[in-house]
Amino acid sequence: MRRLAVATVMAGVAAWSVGAASADPTKPASSEDGKYADADGNPTYRIDPDGKVDWYTFSGYRRYHSECHVCHGPDGMGSTYAPPLVDSLKHLTYGDFIATVAQGKKDVGNGNEKVMPALGENRNVMCYLDDIYVYLKARSDGALGRIRPENHDAKPQTAKDNETACMGP
Repeated sequence: MRRLAVATVMAGVAAWSVGAASADPTKPASSEDGKYADADGNPTYRIDPDGKVDWYTFSGYRRYHSECHVCHGPDGMGSTYAPPLVDSLKHLTYGDFIATVAQGKKDVGNGNEKVMPALGENRNVMCYLDDIYVYLKARSDGALGRIRPENHDAKPQTAKDNETACMGP
């Protein structure tokens, strides 16, 4: 099961490698059915001047707060035993983020042990990993505050179909 989940996510990473060049690196370079990509083809967010967010950023907010905030704190701000992801995403690549979540991570040093469990078999995380990433990226870039987005796009049919396929019957 774990290999399947990791393979599914890595296939998703490959599918995101179709970005277009953008003159402004703070704006999405491309979009397909409500899902946005940056100039490097990595998933990204879209936030309108009125604060309306794309579906995936909103979904990421919900998924982050259902699965990740217990360790990494509300809004990605960190806790006493897990780092603030708003800081981590300033230097982690999309691929590094995917690998860390799927495979976990263990840092031991100076009598301090930090362990990120492997979540590659957790469908509540892996099926929404791009969503979680774009939410945290928006937080890391300072584009989204410590709030639940009040207004968001409707859930695209593609998101519904992917959710059904990933979560199973």
